[in-house]
Amino acid sequence: MLSGDIIMRVLLTLPPEIHKLEIYKIAGIKAPPLGLAWIAAVLEKEGHKVKIIDTPTLEMGWKDWLKEVKSWHPDIVGFSMLTPIAPKGYRAAKMLKEELGSDFPIFAGGVHVTPMYREALNNNIDVVVLGEGELTTAEFINVAEKHGLDKEKLRNIKGLAFKDDSEVITTGVRPLIQNLDSLPWPARHLLPMDKYTLLGKPIRVAHVMASRGCPYGCMYCITSYFWGRKIRFRSAKSVAEEIEYLVNKYKVKHIAFSDDELTINREFVYDLIKELKDRGLEIPFSCGSRVDHVNREYLKFLYDNGCETLYFGVESASQETINRIGKRIKLEQAVKVFKWVREIGGFAVGSFILGFPWETIDDMKRTVDFAIKLRPNYAQFTVLTPYPGTPLFDYASKHGLIEDWNWEHYTTIKPVMRGFRFTREQLGKMLRYAYRKFYIRTKFIMEEIRAGRLKEIIGIILRETLKWIKEKVLG
Repeated sequence: MLSGDIIMRVLLTLPPEIHKLEIYKIAGIKAPPLGLAWIAAVLEKEGHKVKIIDTPTLEMGWKDWLKEVKSWHPDIVGFSMLTPIAPKGYRAAKMLKEELGSDFPIFAGGVHVTPMYREALNNNIDVVVLGEGELTTAEFINVAEKHGLDKEKLRNIKGLAFKDDSEVITTGVRPLIQNLDSLPWPARHLLPMDKYTLLGKPIRVAHVMASRGCPYGCMYCITSYFWGRKIRFRSAKSVAEEIEYLVNKYKVKHIAFSDDELTINREFVYDLIKELKDRGLEIPFSCGSRVDHVNREYLKFLYDNGCETLYFGVESASQETINRIGKRIKLEQAVKVFKWVREIGGFAVGSFILGFPWETIDDMKRTVDFAIKLRPNYAQFTVLTPYPGTPLFDYASKHGLIEDWNWEHYTTIKPVMRGFRFTREQLGKMLRYAYRKFYIRTKFIMEEIRAGRLKEIIGIILRETLKWIKEKVLG
């Protein structure tokens, strides 16, 4: 089915219908598939014709998606798969095989299929791109252009998994890209840039990744195991130039850094702020941070130079739990940081996880109380979810804690595993308890009203009240 033309027509897509999954419906966030856009940029640089279908942002169903794919006449289709969207990805691949022929080539990459490549290869995926995808995909497409899915040729490409008859072949680990500046910027011209939102607000926002990797290796987080334990930063100049382009080209009003932890590299942050100022850019941004990476002076610098929101992962009120999961922070650091944020007048979100296997219900309640004590502007509560590829997945599998194997439920909202001293049902109730106890407080509501965020808080209160009524009245 490969065309044999000088260039390949490569269609990169997310599966259809995933906008209906909990992870998209509840989060209220429409973010671009930066991974696909980066791969598309590299493929275009190689001379290939590329199309991206961002199905959740376009809220695309099966019929419209299939029509869009077929009308473009691709030579090959590639899927990006997070864990909760994998089942629909496999269904979409099956649909393409039925519509376009069993020999139509399909590949996939992403944080789910990298550890679960055998599963993917048993579900109509011909080739899996393992880990960081740009260079592997480019080499794979260049080979496929000339030789199709020739198994002997594929064996020479580092970072692939595929089947040769019934045997599963993996071709070894491709070294991570050390110079991220060598990559072209993501191909945003292939994305619906006017449709991305921030916290549900229709603000012109662009997502930028300045670094890859995380040195900490928390047991529940895939970042260190997908992007590597060594953090790699782009140059401040390259990132500033990209932001300047986004402001001029797309009239962007906010930059959302998608890095796990932007503030770990102070030299980079200082250089980036200087680069932006030298270009006359005063654009607000949001980013992730850690409570052990900031002091009062650094926080003030960030808030004084465009930072609108900092996201801090606190996770638990138990220092023992913090130590066991590999988070490597101190609870007293969290207390200090949120105190400094309030004194400075900044805005910060705290993230907390419920349901570590060794916890009790009282332990989780203490985490909720600790969140209230810290007084973040907003708190995000999630249930611990054992994603494939993480040490938590191995731990939960070994101890028989996973009770729900439907990947679509792996959203951090729906409990899929029990603990040693609590059930999944109890964990689900704890998540609802956490949101109600944190948000439906007179003091919090009054602070939100004073800050002019009445609309947002009313939405939260109504949502949680309806959940409470459903739980109490309908069972």
